[in-house]
Amino acid sequence: MDYKELSVAQFIRMSKEGDIDISDFYAKLNCELKALQKKYNYFVTVVENKDVSVDKDSKLAGLPVSAKDCICTKGVQSTAGSKILEGYVPPFDATVIARAKKDGAVLIGKTVQDEFGFGTFSTNSAYGVPKNPHDVKRTCGGSSGGAAGLTAALDTAHIAFGQSTGGSISCPSSFTGVVGLTPTYGRVSRYGLIDYANSLDKIGTIGKCVDDVRLLYDVVSGYDPLDQTSIKDEDKRDEKFDIKGLKFGIPKEYFPSDMDESVRNVVLDAIDKIESLGAEVSECSLAHTKYSIPAYYIIAMAEASTNLAKYCGMRYGMEGNPSGKHFEEYFSDIRGKYLGDEVKRRIILGTYTRMAGYRDQYYLKAMRVRRLIIDDYKKAFKDFDALLSPTMPFIAPKFTEIEKLSPVECYNADILTGAPNQAGIPMLSLPCGTSKGMPVGLHVLSDYLREDIVLNVGEAFEKISGQK
Repeated sequence: MDYKELSVAQFIRMSKEGDIDISDFYAKLNCELKALQKKYNYFVTVVENKDVSVDKDSKLAGLPVSAKDCICTKGVQSTAGSKILEGYVPPFDATVIARAKKDGAVLIGKTVQDEFGFGTFSTNSAYGVPKNPHDVKRTCGGSSGGAAGLTAALDTAHIAFGQSTGGSISCPSSFTGVVGLTPTYGRVSRYGLIDYANSLDKIGTIGKCVDDVRLLYDVVSGYDPLDQTSIKDEDKRDEKFDIKGLKFGIPKEYFPSDMDESVRNVVLDAIDKIESLGAEVSECSLAHTKYSIPAYYIIAMAEASTNLAKYCGMRYGMEGNPSGKHFEEYFSDIRGKYLGDEVKRRIILGTYTRMAGYRDQYYLKAMRVRRLIIDDYKKAFKDFDALLSPTMPFIAPKFTEIEKLSPVECYNADILTGAPNQAGIPMLSLPCGTSKGMPVGLHVLSDYLREDIVLNVGEAFEKISGQK
């Protein structure tokens, strides 16, 4: 049987009805994953599944899922894209993995990412760079580049777990032409996540269509007593509804004058289609957007430097021979050898911003700016049900173009995703067209716990644009 072009919904239905030989399916999938890995480098670790059994009463019924490498998986190496964690095999599953497995999912591998999530283009991984299936000379985006690239390239049923700190689900979803859901902060448990920045990190889902990301999100979301930031409110409000009459805001700051004109036109055309469904669309302002990137990077780097302090060659991470060395010399040797340049840069900057004498000047001031950014969204959502914008202001750049960018220019690429991630609101990136043959993403943002709105808007857009 040929399993190519098999959708998630078709796979689950056929699996439950016994119309799929699951052993044959995974034998062929294992071969395809090896071929994709050789061509595109989407995995840090590929899991070769044999003797797979299916619980026909489960929601996912043997569905293949992948996980970004910063999500802990029992018995499978989890490195967060760093050599300092090479060979680390967790003795437990992250909550999202445990819940997915309980509902019948089968883990097929751990996907490539920027080291500890530090990057916008997945070019900072210690395990190679994933290539965009639409053009191998271009990036998949980051830091969940392997997850999004695999989702776009794999021509059979599959859903991926991604993780976002400043746009790391939305960005690669836009660049590779897939759908990425970043949920409300606290809606999906972070237990078992190798953290980048604790107050910003969110685990989400990446799929070929909105139904896919909704399905896996529904399976793994909800309160988890193992995560102190987990939200106890169980009212998902995920019923489907008509978007006619909904009010949409178009933040003027999210269409900067220097953005790619072709991308602008593709997104505006998509917004026109949504308006044609009977929705109300008008311009709005998020006044503190211009401060979002400096605030984001100060907060994220400060938290990251704290999180990474434990990888020093004692309890966590790679070890060496400390004989005859002062502990500071030993720590420096280990961290210097096994951490990448971008990680070192962020540790140094993050440590500086939280030092005595600088904490008030940088970190606490950035936190006050974050409060203003949150207030911008709260004010907007009093008038609008959702906000619409480009996901990224340009298409996936070529690797040769990325090489010419300074670190600050790379950081500024997060201008449209950094602010909503700081606020912790739900957002959905979905493909809305192409520019120069490459995918363009439409970003749908809504108020806290209103995943139902972004998902329903996404489904409505898929129908009107002929994607469903």
